Amino acid sequence: MFLEKISNHLYGFIGFIWTLFLQGLLTILPITLTLAVFNVSFRLLKSWLEPIQKVCPPNLACIPHSEIFLTIIIIFLIGTIIRLFMLRSLVHAFEALLLKVPIIRTVYRGIQQLVNAFNPQDQITFKEVVYLEFPIEGVYSIGFLTSKLPVELSPNDNQSYVSVFVPTTPMPTSGFFVVVPQNKIQKTDLTHQEAIALIISGGIIKPDRFCQDDDYC
Repeated sequence: MFLEKISNHLYGFIGFIWTLFLQGLLTILPITLTLAVFNVSFRLLKSWLEPIQKVCPPNLACIPHSEIFLTIIIIFLIGTIIRLFMLRSLVHAFEALLLKVPIIRTVYRGIQQLVNAFNPQDQITFKEVVYLEFPIEGVYSIGFLTSKLPVELSPNDNQSYVSVFVPTTPMPTSGFFVVVPQNKIQKTDLTHQEAIALIISGGIIKPDRFCQDDDYC
């Protein structure tokens, strides 16, 4: 009897310690993973900007991460110069030059259209957020409707098809281009920003307007 009480107290103490450990782990884990993601992204960004460090003025070379600050300043200067001096025509001329190079043309045009598609102020943008069965039947993915497919490109002339971009988690700038029958997509009430937040977070970050009576929000 005495040993049984000791055993019960011991199990209770171990359970209490384990509960405290889990609470601490679940509290610190999101913060740690967030810092880890930003750390990896920061290191990757610095490796991309390493050539700028070599041309950085000597008086700025002693400043930590000066290449990042210099890049931000350059971006602001380019935007200001284009805005003030109406140099958009020169940018278009340079883009036209790039589009004449066979291999670069394909890569540049694809990246340009994908980046512009996430800009709601651009004319070339994702039309709306939809659900579609992808990658297999019965499994639904969030996609961005891009356009209606011309009849000449449709797999079946007797049916209307649409082009849909299905982004991947957690990098929505990469994904799949799929051609889907128009009657196979389902329109949603999600905005572009809400859909991107869902995709990046793997479904964790849900729109507040849908979480009033949802225990999983």
